[in-house]
Amino acid sequence: MTQTATDMRALAPVGRRSIVNPATGAVIDAVPEQGPDAVDTAVASALAAFEGGVWPAMVRSERAGLLLRIADAIDADSERLYTLEALNNGRPITETRAQLSRVPEWFRYNAGLLASQRQSVLPGDGPYLTYQQRLPLGVCGIITPFNHPLLILARSLSAALANGNTVVVKPSELTPLTTLALLDIMSGAGLPDGVVNVVTGGRDAGIRLTQHPDVAKITLTGGTEAGRAAALATAARFARVTAELGGKTPVLVFDDVDPVAAAEGAAFAAFVAAGQSCVAGSRFLVQRANYDAFVTALAARARDIRIGDPTQPDTQMGPLISARQRDKVRGLIETGIAEGARLAAGGRQPDLPEPLRAGFFLQPTVLADATMEMTVAREEIFGPVAVVIPFDDEDDAVRMANDNRYGLGAGVWTTDIGRAHRVAARIVAGMVWINDHHRLEPSLPWGGVKESGVGKDAGSESFDDFSWIKTIVTRTASEPVDWYGGREQGRLN
Repeated sequence: MTQTATDMRALAPVGRRSIVNPATGAVIDAVPEQGPDAVDTAVASALAAFEGGVWPAMVRSERAGLLLRIADAIDADSERLYTLEALNNGRPITETRAQLSRVPEWFRYNAGLLASQRQSVLPGDGPYLTYQQRLPLGVCGIITPFNHPLLILARSLSAALANGNTVVVKPSELTPLTTLALLDIMSGAGLPDGVVNVVTGGRDAGIRLTQHPDVAKITLTGGTEAGRAAALATAARFARVTAELGGKTPVLVFDDVDPVAAAEGAAFAAFVAAGQSCVAGSRFLVQRANYDAFVTALAARARDIRIGDPTQPDTQMGPLISARQRDKVRGLIETGIAEGARLAAGGRQPDLPEPLRAGFFLQPTVLADATMEMTVAREEIFGPVAVVIPFDDEDDAVRMANDNRYGLGAGVWTTDIGRAHRVAARIVAGMVWINDHHRLEPSLPWGGVKESGVGKDAGSESFDDFSWIKTIVTRTASEPVDWYGGREQGRLN
């Protein structure tokens, strides 16, 4: 059945995990710590719903209508979801509201693709009618991260459901609460039993889901090593995989822009979600004529960001997800300084009142005068740290931007329209923003190259990848076929 939050608490737990508010360190809930056995149960439920249930056989207009009802139900419960996610992952409520208010758009977009989907009729020689059908894959596994748990789930889940698949979701063990809330919403909107199943477990559960022989596709957002393991596991049984992984996003700032305006605009790239985003602008490559002014302005903006309780509307930056992540980021900042970077802003824990003093906060940090050889310029930090590096000319900037193992996103700040498109074309990344950052729509394919992953989330590319194509060839001629009796058709293939 489609598990509600209550149902999930009885599904083969091997223990219980406390869910912590990262702003205070306080426990706000507890969920089952589920392992491989729970994954097997969930996959069996999804497989039974696929093979014998009404969902894959439902006519497309009815299935699209249900996705639209789910979107409306999410809208109706949006305030609860905003607050719950801000409590669970520490992202400021203003950011959370701006992001989660768009979640229903993904269900509506994929419902629209389903309703407007056409089957192809293919050209060919001779008396034949050849056409294609798109069919659901079966059971799909979706593994989501802690930083944008509901939005990232909605991107893949809506496409998987639109195509008639059933789903097993493994949310981050740190942020499962809005996923469980979404299950209740979908069940209330009329989603049939067994279509969506959730396992609230950690690494062992995720590994079992990627390796399960009855899972036809895995969509994973997470670290590069987790993506590599998922790709190997799915390749062994020729299952599909979409993996959106790490990033070290370059933001190129040319000398034809106002350095202060560019710094104030591009600060969003570095510090949104406390820098806990795969496309966070973590490498600012700035042309030398603008360099000093840009660093000064970015540092000033970083110092002015209001840090505090993420549930308060005037908070601009919340905590990191855990003490472990905060300490990792602080260690990388110290490594950067030891390797020669200059601390222009931040780098410390802010002085906050109780109960925030026990939270996992870190000041927005600017490391200036860095070089491409430094650890902070090459490794993903996943925290509120902007590394600023000077460059000489356009070729220098592009070379530096591409000198990394990742290729997820990039930004270009320039008023020269020719340069903007020229540079964007040369950067090796799945998405490039010009004079902006982190803009996305349900119609925009999302995904990277190199070690940033494979495949696309969102867009018609994602929708299509949750189905397989069957080609049907029909002979329309009236005369009989008798190849060996002298009525050969003049061609074999």
